[in-house]
Amino acid sequence: MLDLKHKSVHQLSSPKAELESLPYVRALRPQQWTKNLIVFAAPLFAFRLTVDSLMQAGLAFLLFCCVSSCFYLLNDVFDVEADRRHPVKRNRPIAAGLISVPVAVSMALGLLTFSQVISWHQSSALGLTLIAYALLQVAYNLKLKHVALLDLFAIASGFILRAWAGAVVVGVSLSPWFLLCTAMLALFLGIEKRKAELRHLELSNRKTRSVLQHYSMPLLNRMEGIVSTAATMSYALWSAGPALQGATTPWMLCTLPFVLYGIFRYQLLSVPPETTFVGDVYRDPKTTAERPEDVLLKDRPIQLTLVGWVLTVFIILLLNSQGIIS
Repeated sequence: MLDLKHKSVHQLSSPKAELESLPYVRALRPQQWTKNLIVFAAPLFAFRLTVDSLMQAGLAFLLFCCVSSCFYLLNDVFDVEADRRHPVKRNRPIAAGLISVPVAVSMALGLLTFSQVISWHQSSALGLTLIAYALLQVAYNLKLKHVALLDLFAIASGFILRAWAGAVVVGVSLSPWFLLCTAMLALFLGIEKRKAELRHLELSNRKTRSVLQHYSMPLLNRMEGIVSTAATMSYALWSAGPALQGATTPWMLCTLPFVLYGIFRYQLLSVPPETTFVGDVYRDPKTTAERPEDVLLKDRPIQLTLVGWVLTVFIILLLNSQGIIS
């Protein structure tokens, strides 16, 4: 009886214990740092995989993680009341009351100051890029995230600045096709995120983001079709090679199937077969498009696709550098 009682008490208290574990780390949203990996695109596609270039890109990655976490904190501060009405976001440390607003603001300012000091010490170009990204985040949190369409363009601009920062620190130029593809893929992820949020809103009948009232599923589906097509075409044009001011070799077209499968797989995951609310708690057995970082970190086919794409790119660039293919 004592064992059963002890077990039941432990089971009842475990969700709270999990909620309160490492709140300061969870408030930084480290799972979303995967978005900053795009800074490594420049050294990868320029085949500058030296220790120095990877360290430079790694520094840019670290600084963008700091700035991103800064604005995740500020965003949670600004949206604390709305997050408390959200079935999932109410468990965030600030919304749950595990971190006070003054402490969260102090953490954000510390991260922003650190990133700016280090970036300007590294290079003025990197410092300017981070300032542009920070200003974009300020505009997004204060206004743009509440304006339909502009919220999606702001998200895409953030990815372009990340890719640009990677090129700046390594000292290479990125193809316009590659930047366009980056923007289109970022728009695609933003649209999928809004679709998932709108679906959750319809199921829970709870007010979350005010911008969702301007969106509808038919509109988002049409936008998704346009953007996914544009992303695929711009990547295909980039991978066609130097003839179209794209990749260094047309053999990069061999990586196109990975991109197509990744887009299709993400669309498949964006409509989970079982999405329900039990009481006030959201139950979703799978990762969803509302949390792109979960898709990357938890979905095995997506992970294998990414690994296959990276390995194929590496092999093609290696063979091209050795003159085996052109």
